[in-house]
Amino acid sequence: MAQKTGTEDGNGTGGSPCPETIRRALAAHTTMTLAYTDEDGPQACAVLYATGAESTAAPAAVPGPVLYFVTAATTRHGRALAGPGARAAFTAQRDGQEWTGLTGLQGRGDCRILTGADRAAAWQVYLARFPFVAGSERLRDALERTSLWELRPDWLRLIDNGQGFGHKEEWSRG
Repeated sequence: MAQKTGTEDGNGTGGSPCPETIRRALAAHTTMTLAYTDEDGPQACAVLYATGAESTAAPAAVPGPVLYFVTAATTRHGRALAGPGARAAFTAQRDGQEWTGLTGLQGRGDCRILTGADRAAAWQVYLARFPFVAGSERLRDALERTSLWELRPDWLRLIDNGQGFGHKEEWSRG
């Protein structure tokens, strides 16, 4: 049977800091499947992401994780996420897991392109997570010319079958 933490309606911890178990799970992965919708309907794509500290440009009442990813604003998902109030859903999990130990995350939140000091700080987080980017002048130059995005989750669910089939831990920004 699935276990839930948080409020009785299952919407998460409603305003409390994001649990360390969820933060560690986000940090343990590097690829998320980003889902969005546009005028052509729903779509999904895989992007590399890095986790970082709360951004100062868009402060939230409750601290929570922030995810950074690189993609061109001219891609289908870039165009869909560049609009005001853009939202996305995502999953992150390791490939090749046995069902008895399956762990992964589900989430949703707001997206925006970073600029200025926010971009510079997030870029350092991204390079620290993916040192191969800094190690390749060609790749680094290409990615530095590409948009760097922030996805600020307002809801996260950790699924950990290692703690029991269907075990869930949820968090929401409030």
